[in-house]
Amino acid sequence: MAKARRRVRDTWKEKIWYEILAPQEFDDASLGTSPAREPEMLVGRKIETSMREITGDFSRQYVKLFFEVDHVSGEVAHTVFTGHKVTTDYVRSMIRRGTSRIDTITDATTKDGKKINVHMLAITVKRAKSSQQKLIRETMQNMIIESAAEKTTEELVKEIISGKFASSIYHEAKKIYPLKKVETIKSRILN
Repeated sequence: MAKARRRVRDTWKEKIWYEILAPQEFDDASLGTSPAREPEMLVGRKIETSMREITGDFSRQYVKLFFEVDHVSGEVAHTVFTGHKVTTDYVRSMIRRGTSRIDTITDATTKDGKKINVHMLAITVKRAKSSQQKLIRETMQNMIIESAAEKTTEELVKEIISGKFASSIYHEAKKIYPLKKVETIKSRILN
């Protein structure tokens, strides 16, 4: 007696490919495509990309951007920015013997009420005294909090990613002690 062969359903063929777009502050750049059976299945999906892939600028290859799918309209998935990070090899390449590494991790609230966690790094030209390091750290923290309070999340993210944010802190903090570099090495939208 021959058994009837069960037909296996191919769920892959049922899926639709959705175009994933970056938020407006990144000029709605394409982040690629992703398959899903239902549009609701895409919501909450996390996407990681590099700054080079969005802008085409090879000098910003070390910046990793994180997005999350917020909503889907038609066959297009829209995302929100959730944070960024600079690669560890880039951070290591900035630090040399005889310099001081000054880190500050600060939570700030933007003008539109969103909380953002910002991790800044300053590297001095030569080794700084602990009192100078403390003063630079306090200056960086105060500037992060003040700058966030004056800007919307979108404006702040644009400044952080473009490097303008780190540049303004660099020009203020170098008055305390000569700095080699200031970089925003990590940011995260908390709510």
